[in-house]
Amino acid sequence: MNERSEPTNRSSNEIRFPEHFLWGAATAAYQIEGAARDDGRGPSIWDTFSRTPGKVYQGHTGDVACDHYHRYADDVALMAELGLRAYRFSVAWPRIQPDGTGPANPRGLDFYDRLTDTLLDRGIDPIVTLYHWDLPQALGDRGGWTNRDTAEHFATYATAVYARLGDRIDVWTTLNEPWCSAYLGYANGLHAPGEQDPAAAFTAVHHLLLGHGLAARALRSAGARSVGVTVNPADVRPADPQSAADAAAVRLVDGLHNRIFLDPLLAGGYPDDVREHVARIVEPTFIRDGDEKLIAAPIDLLGINYYAPSYVAGRPDGAGNGAYPGTEGAVHFLPPAGPLTDMGWMIEPAGLTRLLERIAADYPGVPLLITENGAAFPDKPGADSPDGPTQVIDADRIAYLDGHLRAAHEAIARGVDLRGYLVWSFLDNFEWAEGYRKRFGIVHVDYLTQRRTPKASARWYQEVISRNGL
Repeated sequence: MNERSEPTNRSSNEIRFPEHFLWGAATAAYQIEGAARDDGRGPSIWDTFSRTPGKVYQGHTGDVACDHYHRYADDVALMAELGLRAYRFSVAWPRIQPDGTGPANPRGLDFYDRLTDTLLDRGIDPIVTLYHWDLPQALGDRGGWTNRDTAEHFATYATAVYARLGDRIDVWTTLNEPWCSAYLGYANGLHAPGEQDPAAAFTAVHHLLLGHGLAARALRSAGARSVGVTVNPADVRPADPQSAADAAAVRLVDGLHNRIFLDPLLAGGYPDDVREHVARIVEPTFIRDGDEKLIAAPIDLLGINYYAPSYVAGRPDGAGNGAYPGTEGAVHFLPPAGPLTDMGWMIEPAGLTRLLERIAADYPGVPLLITENGAAFPDKPGADSPDGPTQVIDADRIAYLDGHLRAAHEAIARGVDLRGYLVWSFLDNFEWAEGYRKRFGIVHVDYLTQRRTPKASARWYQEVISRNGL
């Protein structure tokens, strides 16, 4: 990552980002690659989950997705056309170790080898995420992230990937959004593996963080220059800023969403109030001596994924939320208000500024990178030609991105060390439990023909990159 420099303003509406600000886009392996059985890839927990009746919209799977596995060269050419300077992709663990352990599969590594070289040939910096939720099913069968062994296996897998790609890739991130992996996977069951066990969720939280620590240590030992992790912190707000009960609800939810990850990673250990809350649900015997020191080893980069704020109120009759174990009878989560995305998420760019400022203040000294930000809207192609859709006008997405980029710039102006912005997502793709019905991409994908059509937002983003500002 480049050293920070100050942003410039030319007018109240025209802004410029720091000289070496990194512009790019992000994707995830299971969401775009397809080729689910090609070249020795083993099954993942998402292959299993998506085939479980009622778990994914209309039974959609990632078997084909965007067929990026076979179309990566054309996709990278389109990235270059749009002026992307960086591309964050994830490696599919089941491609590298079909059973989650054992020797690396050379054919799986070959794909990421080709992808990396193609990106570099086009002048695009590759940024690797080692885990974006597609755990090998064989490890899932042994307890997944509730099994401490999974953390050890993750470090071995990280080492194998680095051994093949480490000579060409500078920036390595271990996990993507461990909050989702732990809580949506093990607490409320909305994501793979689909369990509903609060004790398992907290166990998974720790083993995910331990996996990060072990993998980061292995990467550094192998020579990695920049090692980080990506989280999805929440800007948690009180329904009534004057209410002590609402402030307590914010503290509880913030502990379960933010501090349970950020404090071990960046402040040396779990916060006391979070430990006490967890102990009311499960005795944390899974935390062993030395774990927190390992997790807290310095990182070079913190990835931030931001989409929407959360508003809460403290109520003794609060229904709580299954993704936040122990909030029942204490917290009421307010329904989103105002303009919403197609996911039903609130649009509040100021939340990004607040969040970046808060992290910079509470955990100083770590460079930040917005590794995901974007929105789903019900995009529809415009006029058709014999060759397919010719345009997709997505003004709502442009407005969303414009607002959040201005919020990011405001954070930089207030002293936050923010190094870059990666839009989510480069392509429309398999949106987890929502299947293919939600579109986040700046490039439209016709899933029947696999035709790619840059949306208006892609051309708008191309201009943002070219002028380094708005």
